[in-house]
Amino acid sequence: MCAHVLVAEDDEMQAELIRRSLLAEGHTATVVHDGAAALDAARRLGPDLVVLDLMLPVVDGFGVCRVLRAGEQDIPVVMLTARSEEDDVLLGLELGADDYMTKPYSPRELMARIRTVLRRSGREAGVREDPVVRAAGLAVDPERHEVRCEGEPVECTPAEFQILLAMAGEPERVFTRRQLLQCTRGFDRASTERAVDVHIMNLRKKIEADPRRPVRLLTVFGVGYKLSGARP
Repeated sequence: MCAHVLVAEDDEMQAELIRRSLLAEGHTATVVHDGAAALDAARRLGPDLVVLDLMLPVVDGFGVCRVLRAGEQDIPVVMLTARSEEDDVLLGLELGADDYMTKPYSPRELMARIRTVLRRSGREAGVREDPVVRAAGLAVDPERHEVRCEGEPVECTPAEFQILLAMAGEPERVFTRRQLLQCTRGFDRASTERAVDVHIMNLRKKIEADPRRPVRLLTVFGVGYKLSGARP
């Protein structure tokens, strides 16, 4: 079984690198790019661990850590900070962070730190009972690489699977084409932002009763796409 890790990092390239490293370790990941979104995702998803950049917009990492520690959820936190911010490291640890990494860092070392924190907290691999992500009548299983819609199996390409996994992890969140394209990197190297429209069109054929009138995979005009959080 895997752990579910919330990655709060405003640098999209760094966030994607962490996400891929987590997937390679057998974990699932939800990525957000500001502190308010991190707090919302932590409340809704109850992740096993948070990778928390200190320099987040809206609410900084210190604010996120304070709220997490003040609440009932005892979620382990691994902080990410710039090498020159030694005082920030001390403050973060005082606020209750479980570990920290200074930038630049090795993704391999970050994964090792995450394993250690999960083991210390009793949330190591094997503890999480159900890694399946569910939303809008869909069940996306990152371990078996399976998708079911209302209990029926859905055949997806690797790129389609990664798009659904990301969107099901954050129902009602609007994803831009660029963000969804990042989900397909490594699976669909020739893809462009417009190719995301093709992936969405193909997914609608597979999960919508009427692909021309979608009720699950919705277009947000001028922005991108979202997965409805409601069951049709």
